[in-house]
Amino acid sequence: MITDGFDPKGTAVITPASIFGEQKHFAEIAIGTFSSEIYRTVLHRYQHEQIGEITAANETKPLHLLTVGDMKVVFYLSSIGSALASTDVIEINWKTGADKFILFGSAGGLAPEITTGKYVIPTEAYRDEGMSYHYAPPADYITIRNADRIAQLFGNAHIPFVKGRVWTTDALYMETREKVAQRKSEGCIAVEMELAGVQAVCDYYGFELYDLLVTGDVVDQEVYTQDGLMPQIILLTNSISR
Repeated sequence: MITDGFDPKGTAVITPASIFGEQKHFAEIAIGTFSSEIYRTVLHRYQHEQIGEITAANETKPLHLLTVGDMKVVFYLSSIGSALASTDVIEINWKTGADKFILFGSAGGLAPEITTGKYVIPTEAYRDEGMSYHYAPPADYITIRNADRIAQLFGNAHIPFVKGRVWTTDALYMETREKVAQRKSEGCIAVEMELAGVQAVCDYYGFELYDLLVTGDVVDQEVYTQDGLMPQIILLTNSISR
């Protein structure tokens, strides 16, 4: 079964070195966003240069080195979905040397009464995807290790937030009412598509991950609509533009 796919003693056939050669070192920190609008806003605001790219058969995405004060930061537009976003992290580490990853984006709301107008800091992610089972022993949830650190930083900066479990799923169109009810009963307050896999990969390779979300569309509603999707993007974009 896929849940038995973790093989920590196995030897990888394909490695970043076998594809990309010697590892490069540009910066320790990489920041990824899932929003093309935020991506454009950041590049407009901060001095940057292209230092590489992530390539695949059907797309090429630049890797940028931002200058923020005296700090150099790798910045990129993350792929969507657990397997692709996690692979981005592996390749970016090899191509840039970054081993501290900050990811932020949007999520579906499961508890709008407590998440609306606040950032969501995930504490655990339900592993309803495939990538994490190749990088971590089987379990329903994976711990998001730096949640408390992010919460402390947000608290010190007086930024509104709420902590809680989230649900990572590969199957957007199989978020059934029954599954929504089950995840809510376990304390999940949002649903997204990447975190469980990315955290498992970061744990496996010894990378640090810092993840935050904003919720917009409410998944738990009688008749689903996309209402709320744009306000969450505006919230994140305005935060960057200040």
